[in-house]
Amino acid sequence: MNHYTLADITVGMTESFSFDVTEEKMRLFYDLTGDDSPIHMDEAYAAGRGYPGRVMYGMLGASLFSTLAGVYLPGEHCLLHSVEAKFAKPVFVGDTLTVTGTVTDVNDTFGEITIKAVITNGEGKKVTRGVIKAGVAK
Repeated sequence: MNHYTLADITVGMTESFSFDVTEEKMRLFYDLTGDDSPIHMDEAYAAGRGYPGRVMYGMLGASLFSTLAGVYLPGEHCLLHSVEAKFAKPVFVGDTLTVTGTVTDVNDTFGEITIKAVITNGEGKKVTRGVIKAGVAK
């Protein structure tokens, strides 16, 4: 876990981490949310919709923006204010994702940073984009 304070953060700072989409993580997300949409649960249904496998929950991917801010950038001294997510491409069980965030603004007056976030799949294609606003301890 990183320990950046507001004084440590500058525009352009970047952090990244990887995330493997597994059957277990899909099951755990289902256990938490109860979302039993067949696109996420049923291989045959997903195939019938033209997908090569079950589609990962979009919000499972978007939840990685919380990890990005709370663990990596800024880390310990973070309190999320808002997260905007846009889903560009579907993600599947077995994919390895890379989550990257870059600081685009530091607001000293409000103690808040803005992070442009992107999640890419193993082929380097953007699957989710986001904008994170986070309060950071001074």
